[in-house]
Amino acid sequence: MTDERLSADDFPREVLTLFDQYVHGQIDRRAFLERSAKFAAGGMTAAAFLDALSPQYAWAAHVPPDDGRIQAEYVEYDSPNGSGTMRGLLAKPTESAAPWPSVLVIHENRGLNPYIEDVVRRFGAAGFLALGPDALTPLGGYPGTDDEGRAMQRELDRETMTEDFIAGARFLMDHPESTGRVGAVGFCFGGGMVGTLAVRMPDLGAGVVFYGSQPADEDVPRIQAPLLINYAGLDERVNAGWPAFEAALEANGKQYTMHMYPDVNHGFHNDTTPRYDEAAATLAQDRTIAFFNQHLR
Repeated sequence: MTDERLSADDFPREVLTLFDQYVHGQIDRRAFLERSAKFAAGGMTAAAFLDALSPQYAWAAHVPPDDGRIQAEYVEYDSPNGSGTMRGLLAKPTESAAPWPSVLVIHENRGLNPYIEDVVRRFGAAGFLALGPDALTPLGGYPGTDDEGRAMQRELDRETMTEDFIAGARFLMDHPESTGRVGAVGFCFGGGMVGTLAVRMPDLGAGVVFYGSQPADEDVPRIQAPLLINYAGLDERVNAGWPAFEAALEANGKQYTMHMYPDVNHGFHNDTTPRYDEAAATLAQDRTIAFFNQHLR
């Protein structure tokens, strides 16, 4: 894997679209390599495209594990699905006294990888009690690579995962160092899961969606939490569902703010791949923390 940090501008638009289809299970690895080969040029083969677009987790170090602003540890909480306990990373602030408002961090479609663990620590450093559950716990947990993690997550039932994430939110609500006010933030699959939790949990304090699928129109009336929605301007797949969702939110008088970040790709917050956009990611993260401060404190 290359050590050079490339940007989305270094790849043909068609290759980025194919990669998005690959990581979301719409095409397999072989199809990606075959279809992207026609865009190979300048020493970049189809295999080199895939290698360069895959995550490099050494880059995910905004808040390293030994950062003095946090105390981080792995914890377990009961699963409501008869599968024993769930495992997640819990980060606590060290520069303010408990109790703290809490944030549930919901991963993408590949388990609790190092990028999401870093995001959990970022919210801990921002003064929240933050938990990042690993939906792959019943299968042994995040396996160390995203390709394996995606394959494992596809084996899990979405309703089972939903119940386990709800249990994670309840764990935070009941935690002795929590104020009981809990928000949820999620990315890609996790963004869609935030919408699901907003529908299922009338006591969710706030929800922040990063480029996630939208709830069904008929479920929108059940949403009580204020929502902050972050979309990538080039993400045609997810953005196609926004007009109907917006109409349903408006028709039901729901509290929401949507930001469309122009000229950035799905996954722009993930700083371990070339789809990362530093300016958009920083702005979206700042807006997210401000939103949680407004609604959870």
